[in-house]
Amino acid sequence: MTKEERIQQAVAYFKEGYNCSQSVVLAYADLYGFSKEQACHISASFGGGIGRMRETCGAACGMFLLAGLEKCALEGADRASKAANYALVQELAGKFKAETGSLCCSELLGLSKKEPIVSTPEARTPQYYAKRPCPRMVETAARIFGDFLENEGKL
Repeated sequence: MTKEERIQQAVAYFKEGYNCSQSVVLAYADLYGFSKEQACHISASFGGGIGRMRETCGAACGMFLLAGLEKCALEGADRASKAANYALVQELAGKFKAETGSLCCSELLGLSKKEPIVSTPEARTPQYYAKRPCPRMVETAARIFGDFLENEGKL
């Protein structure tokens, strides 16, 4: 599957009803040996700005989860690998923020701080998609991660 196909698939997953984080992770999960079910489980809690609390954008969180599959410390004392992971996350975050203006879900959605935080997701209707930038955030995160993989010669 090409990068462009993976980006399109990420957006399609979101439009099927998967959360923003799941959509990004699902588009690349096969590269890491994860089944669709496993990918849904590991990324489920990061949608809606982490548990629908509207904190860090879920699409960006999905991208960061994938970064951990690329670079991580397998030993607690492995500071160099931790640093490599953090550097990659910071690089990806910088690109995401440069393109979107923020990493904060509530800012990206244009929400006020007075709006209550609830756990119930909104129904996915045409009106929902018309007012939400989420498909674009999913597309952006999936593209940035795909660019990283291309630059690494892995895609």
